[in-house]
Amino acid sequence: MKKVGIIMGSDSDLPVVEKAIDKLKEYGVPYEVHVYSAHRTPEQSAEFSRTAREGGFGAIIAAAGKAAHLAGAIAANTTLPVIGIPVKSSTLDGLDALLSTVQMPTGIPVATVAIDGAANAALLAVEILAVSDEGLADKLSKARAAESAKVLEKNAAVEAKFNQ
Repeated sequence: MKKVGIIMGSDSDLPVVEKAIDKLKEYGVPYEVHVYSAHRTPEQSAEFSRTAREGGFGAIIAAAGKAAHLAGAIAANTTLPVIGIPVKSSTLDGLDALLSTVQMPTGIPVATVAIDGAANAALLAVEILAVSDEGLADKLSKARAAESAKVLEKNAAVEAKFNQ
């Protein structure tokens, strides 16, 4: 099975990133986690992304706040799918990170999830890997069915209480 690379611009992003790590663990997807900054360690982030395919990766998640250039810098150096997590910071409530992550030039795409949306970033990575992995596809289908059942149970309880 291919691995997912998880790159964060600072270890202060770890509380957000841990939600992605937990979700990948839940699905049994191997991963590696690194702290590489697009601005402070540009050589290391570029080297990781240039060699990721040969290193057995199938997708990369990049989390960063403020200028949030990391996902774009990673995407510029690989043709693997890159999923950006804009991280909420003390300035601008993460809107700056969201705009920096989502506004990529044509030819260098970055899939972008919600601000602090690490769980969805991991699920998107799992879906990407599931294109060629029937076991993962089955796990995703079962998880969706379980979520649907939970909602329908809650609906039944609300209907029983309020509908006459």
